[in-house]
Amino acid sequence: MSIQYKNSDYKNFDNIFSNNEQKVSEKFSLKEEILKEKSSFQKRANSVGIRLYMFQTGTLKTKLKYIKMNQSNEDFEIPVPWFYIKHPKGDVVIDGGNAKEVSIDMHDHWGAVVAAYEPVMGKFENCIDQLHNIGVQPKNIRYVLQSHLHLDHSGAIGRFPNATHVVQRKEYDYAYNPDWFSKGAYIKKDFDKPGLNWQFLKDTKEDFYDLYGDGSIIIIYTPGHSPGHQSFLVRLNNTGYVLLTIDAAYTLDHWHDKALPGLVCSSVDSASSVKKLKQVAAEKKAIVVTGHDPEAWSTFKKAPFFYYD
Repeated sequence: MSIQYKNSDYKNFDNIFSNNEQKVSEKFSLKEEILKEKSSFQKRANSVGIRLYMFQTGTLKTKLKYIKMNQSNEDFEIPVPWFYIKHPKGDVVIDGGNAKEVSIDMHDHWGAVVAAYEPVMGKFENCIDQLHNIGVQPKNIRYVLQSHLHLDHSGAIGRFPNATHVVQRKEYDYAYNPDWFSKGAYIKKDFDKPGLNWQFLKDTKEDFYDLYGDGSIIIIYTPGHSPGHQSFLVRLNNTGYVLLTIDAAYTLDHWHDKALPGLVCSSVDSASSVKKLKQVAAEKKAIVVTGHDPEAWSTFKKAPFFYYD
């Protein structure tokens, strides 16, 4: 079957060919077009509000009794979360998980504590390499927020040259002289580094500290697991509020008053902090993210593929 064309069709073909010849003759730079598209993409990315990315630096192999106090000696494996917040006023890292040295030689970096908490961490699972995977450069991080200074939360310290490190003064002082039962949880070489810019918060005097003054990142004093522990309330444009309890609530059992964490500085403070955070979560209708609950953690969207905005 042959197709029949009208005279008007031939005229249209002539116009198309004429236009194509004109376009080909115009000066064209592929590099220029790529740069334009890259610039356009960056502008679109920057126009988006606050984003919360959830990462982890592998897992820790341990015993259930170290995560849920007085429970069994059975093997238990927990995630080691950390968080990145893209913010119009400056990007923020929370904790950073395990230090990258752990993936190179865990025994050299952590010593005897590996017998109780054995890290399972790939060479590129550190916070720096994971941020590179989503196009974030270390120089662009404005704040590193430390929930506390335990070894599985100190991976970001000193990795970001322009960052101010925010921690509770009580936590910083205690980390240099911890009680005997907490000594193994602090790796001094992770936080005792020259040239760091520290900002110290004053526990109850600066509770519910508003990092940017816009209500988007609130730092909440939640002692118990450690003397200067703090949690974070993040407000996102579409998702609403996300409450990062960190180790103020190790697991959902801890959150529901069924078990204290295996390592606790003050049981009374720990219980009070959970009660305080429950009130915050209820008032803000917040998504609650506990510190090391393997089942709960598996339900959240993870970077680099997903984020909350």
